Amino acid sequence: MIPWETILNTACYIVLDMPWNPLLAAPSVLFLIGLWKVFEKCGVKGWNALIPVYRYYKLGVCSNREYEGRTMAFLDAAFILLNLIVMYVSEPSETFVYFYLFANVLLWLNMFVFRIRLFLGTIELFGRKKIWILVLMTTYLSFIPMLLWGFGKKYQPLWKAEEVESEAANYFSNSKAKVLDQGLTVNLEERTATEFFKKKYLLRDIHMYIQPGHMVLLLGGSGAGKTTFINAVNGYEPARAEVVMNGENMYKNYKHMQYDIGFVPQQDLMRGSDDVYRTLMDAAALRLPGSFSKAQRQARVEEVLEIFGLTPVRHNLVSKLSGGQRKRLSIAMEFISNPTLFILDEPDSGLDGVMARELFVQLRSIADQGKIIIVITHTPDRVIDLFDDVIVLAKDAKRTGRLAWFGSIADARTFFGRDKMEEIVKAVNRQEEGGEGLADEYILKFAEVQHA
Repeated sequence: MIPWETILNTACYIVLDMPWNPLLAAPSVLFLIGLWKVFEKCGVKGWNALIPVYRYYKLGVCSNREYEGRTMAFLDAAFILLNLIVMYVSEPSETFVYFYLFANVLLWLNMFVFRIRLFLGTIELFGRKKIWILVLMTTYLSFIPMLLWGFGKKYQPLWKAEEVESEAANYFSNSKAKVLDQGLTVNLEERTATEFFKKKYLLRDIHMYIQPGHMVLLLGGSGAGKTTFINAVNGYEPARAEVVMNGENMYKNYKHMQYDIGFVPQQDLMRGSDDVYRTLMDAAALRLPGSFSKAQRQARVEEVLEIFGLTPVRHNLVSKLSGGQRKRLSIAMEFISNPTLFILDEPDSGLDGVMARELFVQLRSIADQGKIIIVITHTPDRVIDLFDDVIVLAKDAKRTGRLAWFGSIADARTFFGRDKMEEIVKAVNRQEEGGEGLADEYILKFAEVQHA
């Protein structure tokens, strides 16, 4: 017959994550009561606080720390299982004891780290100072902030959990951009990722057609999906989408078309010990078709050196170049293959206003040759006159990247009622990110524009 102490300890482990201890039981119960009310404030059913393991996942959803919550739930389940096994092993061997100690310490350390990350998200949820983490990580005191934030009327969450319904988040246009023989057509239905067996939507319902010769600004706050969108367009991370450039399907003909796409990341990948000419010759060997002779590669390098004003420094080491020269060389490496689509991630990062302006003027001249250029920049207003169109991505209520605008710069100003691009980003950013939290409003508004 199983002793009642073992049964009591088992029940406490499952419900309170600890063996029976009169000194700790009361604070743990108060913590769960406070968590119940916190869940209700966040739009989650309060009784989820009573479900062992799962409550950590739900707290992660509320705190915009879903990954941390899911990981914490997994670790907590493993911790409970390990300790329950120990309770029912009457005569553990020495090997078993060592294994238990090692596994217990390993789990505890990981739980400690993820508990901090999860609780920091909860602190941000209620707009409190990070010093509260000291209280939340103290076993005897962690119930205090939970009760305060759960029952206190002046403590309100800055956002709601993903369970909250949103008209914009549930809206889908079911309309595609027309595929033409020239230019870039993007019909992206969804881009997803799987985390701990759960499907997560990164992007959804993005449709557009970009004309040849257009220079396009890509805007969006942190986490809106700009990089994910770029990777889907250039085929690096395919989405459930149709991407067609000049009549050819990017995904179906990726091997053939990859050299027709230039992508310049924020961080350049150049060896400082090479000179400018050697760097471009190496790029030519990699990016030009194998049918090109050495003379043809040399001719193309000379042409690109001239286009980007690098001829005077052709024999200089990369490590000795100025910031502006390094940026131009980084772009020149991708331009070697004369791509039709050119994508640049913050090419003006680290450059002053004058150098940045010169760089974008050069990009404008490239676009005028019939190329399509898509640029991410965090300082768009100083060069906005050089762009034709703007793409605005925004996170809906379910944290999925959606299209809040695509069109001309002038029409974007009218649509958002703001003159500056940085003000547009602020409008669609969530309130906890320093924005106005109008993303859902503009996503629906743009959907109406598309169907007009």
